[in-house]
Amino acid sequence: MLIDLHTHSAASDGTDTPAELVRNAAAGGLDVVALTDHDTTRGYAEAIAALPGLDRNLTLVTGAELSCRLDGVSMHMLAYLFDPQEPRLLAERELVRDDRTPRAHAIIGKLQGLGVPVTWEQVSRIAGEGSVGRPHIAEALVEHGVVPTVSDAFTQEWLADGGRAHVEKHETDPFEAIRLIKAAGGVAVFAHPGAAKRGQVVPEESIAKLAEAGLDGLEADHMDHDQPTRERLRALAGDLGLLVTGSSDYHGSRKTCVLGEHTTAPEVYEEIARRATGARPVFAGA
Repeated sequence: MLIDLHTHSAASDGTDTPAELVRNAAAGGLDVVALTDHDTTRGYAEAIAALPGLDRNLTLVTGAELSCRLDGVSMHMLAYLFDPQEPRLLAERELVRDDRTPRAHAIIGKLQGLGVPVTWEQVSRIAGEGSVGRPHIAEALVEHGVVPTVSDAFTQEWLADGGRAHVEKHETDPFEAIRLIKAAGGVAVFAHPGAAKRGQVVPEESIAKLAEAGLDGLEADHMDHDQPTRERLRALAGDLGLLVTGSSDYHGSRKTCVLGEHTTAPEVYEEIARRATGARPVFAGA
């Protein structure tokens, strides 16, 4: 089985619509794909509706990637198979999502102060129906020829954390995120924990405390982790009794990774589905 548990659609900052994402996952030979847009579940209905028309069986895991911050370090929490209508988690997602618009306006203002003629209208056009985020602003920088690629915009020169045009956003305390995910019947996995933000990562002692608070797993196999980092995270997960996942973090054409570039073991996926009580994987096929 090929299982990719971290992907994004145009409902947040990916380039594929939710339906296109599902179709591309099937065409790429995946058996299971998780839709984990940033702080939103708006892509669920379209993705589920696309399943019956596929030419191969595919299981959809519904989820989200929640924006968190611990001791000044930004981090992301993958939430799987939670009840999307649970009111407390819904309210927190909306709070984070709604902060994206004023933040984007502030970033645009900083860029204009740096002499870049980016406008809200341009960024809004790029984002379409998705929640506006830094990747959309990065694409605007590409359109203006300021940087050659979206990835090149995420430097200290421009949009990276602490960069010249960076603006802080509302982020959830990860201990609260775990509590909310669990209360909504979901499963919590720390996304790409070895990827440095502002040169910092969440220390292992803090991850141990998150495990004590109910964290279910660590995403070890990820494009931003080199092999020593993956091995370290696997060993840490073993010490803490955590699940180990792998995934592509697919964003369509905004990232170089492809669907299924990294995958999760079937027994880990099955354990995630077993632990979840808020929602079930959605299966449909030919």
